[in-house]
Amino acid sequence: MTDATGSSTALEDLPYEELRDRAFHLAERRLDLGFFVDLLRHTEAAHAMADEGGSLGEIGGSIIETVQAAREAFGSARIGEELEPLFRARFVTYLREHGRHTG
Repeated sequence: MTDATGSSTALEDLPYEELRDRAFHLAERRLDLGFFVDLLRHTEAAHAMADEGGSLGEIGGSIIETVQAAREAFGSARIGEELEPLFRARFVTYLREHGRHTG
């Protein structure tokens, strides 16, 4: 059986890095800045920014800069074991919801 992205491997069985890369690639193709901003809101960097009086609502720049920030923030070593299951689930959900619509 194939998943929404055309792979015969169940999304849940993929390594974290591959799930992240697939979800990020799809979001980039869809120009889905909201996906990246939503993810960044759940990182320690976002909490630190809020503690200093800033907010992600103030993020400026291009989608490329936002994607680069997300790639840096979502390395498996950076998110830790506690948050990895949350982000894995988010990536799987995103791929299932939007993967069928890529051509």
